[in-house]
Amino acid sequence: MKTIVIASNNAHKAEEIATALAFPGWEFRTLRELGLDSDPAEDADSFEGNARIKAQAARAASGGKAVLADDSGLAVDALDGAPGVYSARYAGEDATDADNNAKLLEALADVPDEERTGRFVCTLVFIDEDGAETVAHGTVEGRIGREERGAHGFGYDPLFLPDVFDDGRTLAEALPEEKNAVSHRGNALRELRAKLAPSGR
Repeated sequence: MKTIVIASNNAHKAEEIATALAFPGWEFRTLRELGLDSDPAEDADSFEGNARIKAQAARAASGGKAVLADDSGLAVDALDGAPGVYSARYAGEDATDADNNAKLLEALADVPDEERTGRFVCTLVFIDEDGAETVAHGTVEGRIGREERGAHGFGYDPLFLPDVFDDGRTLAEALPEEKNAVSHRGNALRELRAKLAPSGR
C-alpha cells in the first residue's frame, strides 16, 4: 500500500482528494492522522509557491513519503484579484469563514452585480517518494453573491455563484458530488490524475 500524505488537516479537502485520486493501492492520510506536525509559513506570492512550501514541509516531516499539497483561494476582479493567496486569512490570521465572508461582502457592497466576477483557483503540488514533482491547476469562474446561501461546502462557497450552474445556486447549495464535478479543486485533481495515470504511479 502506497501512503500519500495530504499536507492539510481539512477533512473536507482530504475526502475530496481521496475520492478523485482513487488509484489502486493508494491510501491517503492527513498530517493529523499520521501524528505529524507541519505548519510552514505560507509566504509565497502565488498559489503554486504556497502549495510547494506545504508539500516540501510535509515531505520532510514524513521522512520522505509521497505528499500532496494544495493552495487555493478566491480571486475577485473588482478587488484586483484579492483576497487571492490571503483567502484563508482575509479578515485576519485567526479569521473564521464567517469573518472572511463578511469582509468580502463589505468590500463589494457598492459593486454592481455584473462587476462581481471572479474565480476560485487551486494549484496542487504532488511530490513522489523519489522527489519527482507534478503540478496541476484548476479554476471555476463565477460571481460573488450578496448573501450567504447553502449548508454544504466551506470557505467562500456560500457566496460563490458558479457560471456553470444555470439555476442561480451557490457552491454551498450544491451536493458534494455536484460541487466536485465543477469545482476548482475538482478540476485540478482531474488534471493531476491525468498527469499521474500514464506513469503507472
